[in-house]
Amino acid sequence: MATQQVYRDMLEVMQGRRGPYAGLDIPEFFELVEVLFTPEQAEVNNLLTPRPTTAARISAATGREEAELTAILNRMADLGLCETVIRNDVRYFRGAPFMPGIFEYQFMPGRETDRDRQIARLIHRYKMACRSAKGETKVSFPTTRVITVDRKIDAGNAIHTYDQVATYIDKYDSISINTCYCRHAAKLRGENIHGMPMQVCMTFGDMADYTIERLGARPVNQAQALEILDQAEEAGLIHMSRNTSEDITFLCNCDRWHCEVVTTMLKQPKPGLVFNSGFEPKFDPQLCIACGLCLERCPSEALTMEENDVPLVDLDRCFGCAVCATGCSEDAIVMEAKPGYPAPPKDLKELAGAMKASYKKGTS
Repeated sequence: MATQQVYRDMLEVMQGRRGPYAGLDIPEFFELVEVLFTPEQAEVNNLLTPRPTTAARISAATGREEAELTAILNRMADLGLCETVIRNDVRYFRGAPFMPGIFEYQFMPGRETDRDRQIARLIHRYKMACRSAKGETKVSFPTTRVITVDRKIDAGNAIHTYDQVATYIDKYDSISINTCYCRHAAKLRGENIHGMPMQVCMTFGDMADYTIERLGARPVNQAQALEILDQAEEAGLIHMSRNTSEDITFLCNCDRWHCEVVTTMLKQPKPGLVFNSGFEPKFDPQLCIACGLCLERCPSEALTMEENDVPLVDLDRCFGCAVCATGCSEDAIVMEAKPGYPAPPKDLKELAGAMKASYKKGTS
């Protein structure tokens, strides 16, 4: 009975941490957490908050032995069940939501054990059950955004710092390369990953330090990170991060089949209006040879070939990702700024305010 109660308590805790898959009182939730967490780990998880704290503080508040708590917390951090960071030589721990957080951390190490396959199946079952219960996600204001390939931006356009991936790479001393959790989870479930590269997703700053120390991520310097971006662009992957202009902590390179952000956006009535870089492709009819490769590469299927053998773009679907442009051997495609496209929110506070305002507008 005590074991069941600790997972019942976890339901409320995970609901409080929010996110698209915050705890839902369904059998699939309990099937999942009873595999992810031992009862002892579940109990400690329920003591954590999103604010960083030390094992000593938890010990003082609960009366539990600090050494015991430290051992449990370190093991949980190794398993991607909580986050840890060192500041001023002091180790802190914090609770993580399911997503973004625990679900991704399970697959960053790239392991392929039977337990990893089981977790991949259980997470997928829980997600499907959540969608069945809640319906498909309707996006009114995006929490993520596309970052276009800035070398493909037409020279006549102003390029803001937040439109340049290199801006974020140059900013951080700590950069890690992780296994793409979306594609790895799909691989563990036996799905086709279409030959897409796996070691192309990045984290920065404190998050990079955590993934390097605990989740098997590879540290890289700025030059190596830029080389990996080139690989991602060649493969036709989409640069994607949080929809803020400052202090992003991750950069994903996403495919159209498995990335949850992309697949969610593609289910929207007009995907290009809620997931976009602020740029659109422009085709040079003098250079275009109508090979059709851009149509094949386009992740949102926004392109069709006109009768005059020049591609036509559906801006309601186009992400402005420049995947079409990076695959064009004739350099017939450049990216142009969309007129009047707003700058992304500055930080998490502005993002939360924009989402709230958009939600109110949609329900009024």
